[in-house]
Amino acid sequence: MSRLSEQLTSGQFVVTAEIAPPKGTNLIPALADVEKFEGITAVNVTDNQGANMRLSSLALAAQLQQAGTETILQLTCRDRNRMALQSDLLGAAAFGIENLLLLSGDHSKFGDHPDARPVFDLDSVQLLDMTAGLMAGVNMVGKPLNGVPNFFPGAAVNPAAEPFELMFQKVSKKVDSGARFFQTQSIFDREALERFMTAMEPLKVPVIAGVLLIRSAKMARFLNDNIPGVQVPETLVKRFESALDPMAEGIEVARETVAWARELCQGVHLMTLGHEDKIPVILA
Repeated sequence: MSRLSEQLTSGQFVVTAEIAPPKGTNLIPALADVEKFEGITAVNVTDNQGANMRLSSLALAAQLQQAGTETILQLTCRDRNRMALQSDLLGAAAFGIENLLLLSGDHSKFGDHPDARPVFDLDSVQLLDMTAGLMAGVNMVGKPLNGVPNFFPGAAVNPAAEPFELMFQKVSKKVDSGARFFQTQSIFDREALERFMTAMEPLKVPVIAGVLLIRSAKMARFLNDNIPGVQVPETLVKRFESALDPMAEGIEVARETVAWARELCQGVHLMTLGHEDKIPVILA
C-alpha cells in the first residue's frame, strides 16, 4: 500500500506537489527540485502537461521512485491508444509505482505541437475501467496477465465547472469506475469547493484541493486567457494589481486557500511552478 493511500485512508491531511519532466534528457534540475520539497506525501509527475512535449512521465517517475520519492504518475489518453496505455501502466507497476492520476489530457491544439494528431482512443472514465481490469488480472480483451499490478487510481475534477450537475455526473462515473481519490484543478473560490465537498459526502472518496501559486496579475490574466479549466476571479486579479510585492501576495493567497482547504478537504495539491522553496511558507 502506498503512503498516499495509507494517509488518506487513515484520515491524515496529505500534501502533494508536482514536477514537470524536462524538455530533453537532463534530469538533474528536476531531481534537484524534488529535493526542495518539504512535508510532501507524494509528487505528481506530469504527462506532457498543457499538451507540451516533454520527457516521458513514466521515465521520471521511475527514476524518482527508485530514489525513494513516492510518486503519482499522471497518464493521459491524448497521446496513447489502449495498447500503449496498458503497456505504460504495467511498466509503472514493474517500477513499484502505485499512485496514478488518470486523465483525458488537454487537446494537442493548445500545446507546442498543434498539428499533432490526438489519439483519445479512451476517455478518463474508460481508462479507470481499464485500470480496474488490470488490477483484476486481465487486459482489456479479457486475456489473463502474468503478474497483477496494484494501483491506487485517482482522477481529476474541476469543482467550479458549470453546469455543476453535468460535471458531478462524470465524477460519479469515475468513482464507479474505480477512482479512489480526486485531485482538483486550481481552486480559488471557497463557496465552489464547499458545494462540491457537500455533494461528495455520500461518495466517501477523498479530495485533494489544487492550490496554484500565482506570482502576478499578468500571470493570472494569462491563465484565464490560455489555460482550459482555470479561472482566476477578477477580485484576485485586482489584489495582484494593487500589491506592492505580487509574489508575497501570491504566497498569501495560497496560504489562505490551504487554510480553508484544511477545513473542507482531505489534502492539498501544491502547484508552485519552479518556486518549490516557497512550499514550507505556504504550508506554515
